[in-house]
Amino acid sequence: MGCCVSTSSRSTCSTRSHGEAVSPTCFEIGFCGQKRTKRTFSDHVIALQHLPSVPNRIFANGKSRSSCIFTQQGRKGINQDAMIVWEDFMSEDVTFCGVFDGHGPHGHLVARKVRDALPLKLLSSVHSYQSRQNGSGRTCFKGNSKESDGGNSEEGSAEDILNSLWRETFMQSYKAMDKELRSHPNLDCFCSGSTAVTIVKQGSNLFMGYIGDSRAIMGSKDSNDSMVAIQLTVDLKPDLPREAERIKRCKGRVFALQDEPEVPRVWLPFDDAPGLAMARAFGDFCLKEYGVISIPEFSHRFLTERDQFIVLASDGVIFSPLFFHLFFICEFVSTFLWFIQG
Repeated sequence: MGCCVSTSSRSTCSTRSHGEAVSPTCFEIGFCGQKRTKRTFSDHVIALQHLPSVPNRIFANGKSRSSCIFTQQGRKGINQDAMIVWEDFMSEDVTFCGVFDGHGPHGHLVARKVRDALPLKLLSSVHSYQSRQNGSGRTCFKGNSKESDGGNSEEGSAEDILNSLWRETFMQSYKAMDKELRSHPNLDCFCSGSTAVTIVKQGSNLFMGYIGDSRAIMGSKDSNDSMVAIQLTVDLKPDLPREAERIKRCKGRVFALQDEPEVPRVWLPFDDAPGLAMARAFGDFCLKEYGVISIPEFSHRFLTERDQFIVLASDGVIFSPLFFHLFFICEFVSTFLWFIQG
């Protein structure tokens, strides 16, 4: 089981020495931060050839300036969880986080492959989108803005454009990731796969794409300044009406075993196998013709001062006896943060 916790705060626009606001460059959509040497997309490509040494990227137990990662061996054998926090992702003060829970004989390898490759596909997709925007003569926009500076325009508000960019990016990247897994020469994903819950925090915007049953939970303060837990994702289980309808339409079967009636599973039309406990996943190509898909759910949320932290976690954490309610996960994290911050 494993989880990732991020407490990254929203940034404010920096100013030049004479007080003029610094506008974000085209590659730094929606971000205003301290002026530093700009990194181009080509700089990222060169660095990503050696992923473990990329700055501000952690993928093992540890912490960064705003996030921490922890995973440990469960009771089911090999630990199949993988996770990542990548700060200064794409540009300064943009953070990417992801948790990937593998399943099947090679699930641990699938989860690690997705952890390493999916962020790169997101970067590539954003770069392609921005190249098309620049080629069409469109101007940059600020992703922190809830409204465009000039009101309604033919191209829509900054919020709409930013939302469209990230929706397209998540959709294309997840599709490309599954395609790569299918054609991978050394990784058998026929009966192995992985969940994914991924977020990009850009200024006060939170963009999220996910498949499977790993969750994102936010700890926030209510009007009484009390901690509340907000579930940001939906467990994409096979018995959800829209998921079950799609699977049955594709000739797959959905039912639970007698000894675990609370766990609906996806089965082949002609065999009681493999019994996948989710409706969307990377890999699992034995079921891709029968309704299991890798198309992510996408959402966009504005963060406020009341939002304190976000927890990404696999089902091993979510359904642990220690945390029989999401509130206790948030209380645990809140207490821990209070302790380490003094």
